[in-house]
Amino acid sequence: MDSTKHRFFAPCPRGLEGVLEGELHSLGVPATTKTEGGVGFSASWSTMYWVNLNTHIASRILWEVGQSAYKTEGDVYHAAYALAWPEWFTPAQTIKVKVSARRCPLPSLDFLTLRIKDAVCDKFAKAKQGRPNVDTERPDIKLDAFLDQNTVTFYVDTSGEPLFKRGHRIGSVEAPLRENLAAGVLRLAGWTANDVLLDPMCGSGTIPLEAALMARQIAPGISRNFGFERLLLHDAPLWNHLRESAQAKHMAQVPSTIYASDRDPAMVKVAQRMFQGSGVAIDVRLKQSDILDLEAPADKGVMIINPPYGVRLSRSDELELFYPKLGDWLKQRFTGWRAYVLTGDPRLSKLIGLTPSKRIPLFNGALECRLYEFVIVQGGARRRLTKPNQA
Repeated sequence: MDSTKHRFFAPCPRGLEGVLEGELHSLGVPATTKTEGGVGFSASWSTMYWVNLNTHIASRILWEVGQSAYKTEGDVYHAAYALAWPEWFTPAQTIKVKVSARRCPLPSLDFLTLRIKDAVCDKFAKAKQGRPNVDTERPDIKLDAFLDQNTVTFYVDTSGEPLFKRGHRIGSVEAPLRENLAAGVLRLAGWTANDVLLDPMCGSGTIPLEAALMARQIAPGISRNFGFERLLLHDAPLWNHLRESAQAKHMAQVPSTIYASDRDPAMVKVAQRMFQGSGVAIDVRLKQSDILDLEAPADKGVMIINPPYGVRLSRSDELELFYPKLGDWLKQRFTGWRAYVLTGDPRLSKLIGLTPSKRIPLFNGALECRLYEFVIVQGGARRRLTKPNQA
């Protein structure tokens, strides 16, 4: 099983494709194909396990099980029916079919979803095994189909729950920043485990937690289950061996200090519980504080800020007053630091009073954002005129 090469596709937040490609190479995937929204690769079953367990950036890992040209809904049905579904899971397991498309000429994705589901169930019925039931909430097996103008590609989701769900989020607290985007921002910022890190508006602690996991070399998926564990092809001894190998790589402590704070005491408590539940509470120096009251904890370091932009702090006039104060605070107290601000508010770059050295477009879900880099030098980074389309 393990010597066979399979085709996989790893979707990720838009803007992080290059970061994901680099991460896949570091995880032992030699050849990759970068496209908008993800990275394709060929790998063994063992490598697929390893990537699911260790990726900070991918949203899920999809196993490509078939591809076919099509013109009609009937062509899509027959292409799905031709695949060996009974070799991969049982009719006792529930399924969910998800269809996405780009420039697909067929009129209804809902109808295509129904036809693919019928094809899968009909294939089981033909094998006299009974028909699997559909469960749109918590299916055992997730099936994906992607259609472009003339090709349909079928996938089995090997991850199950999205990979940004690390398995340690407390209760129903929803982070405004997904874990894989937080990890991607850390990578884009060039932060390493030897750099001091400060997140002065940490909310529920997503960015410092991802940093601590990276610094300790704790596999992001070590506390969760995966979709591949429910497939007939699953190799439990191999999987257990790989999990043990990942646990053996964990470091006892982070090489450099991670600082985090937030002005909301409730969020500080949530972050503290998150850090404790993930085993990294000793690695993050967490306190309640307004951002503008903080002093630099070291002569140099990396700061990452994901300020509220109409999510946690909705008053537009309040933000207009805050951005210039943020720029002054950085100039006065953080000379020698690199500051990165992730925001979906286009006013920030005009109001902060600093000249960004980088502007990186990213997407937080459907929300288009920018990651701005500010290198804080002695005397402040004097603002130069920038072209309007650079903001």
